[in-house]
Amino acid sequence: MGSRCPGSYDYLTGIAQPTLVVNGSNDIVVATVNSYILQQNLPNAELILFPDSNHGSHFQFTESFLEYAISFIDR
Repeated sequence: MGSRCPGSYDYLTGIAQPTLVVNGSNDIVVATVNSYILQQNLPNAELILFPDSNHGSHFQFTESFLEYAISFIDR
């Protein structure tokens, strides 16, 4: 993971709750790569990455986001 401090994400392995990580492919507020890192380090995480979108991707893709979110909650 580049220049991160070794072990800096270790605490995430203790989060057992299912986690839905949502981001846009071109987010300039929270860099998209951070969503990948979060999903890779949470033991029960699922990542939705919406194309050609930014920080408000869940607003840009409302219908798709709602389908994903409802499906995620129902599992």
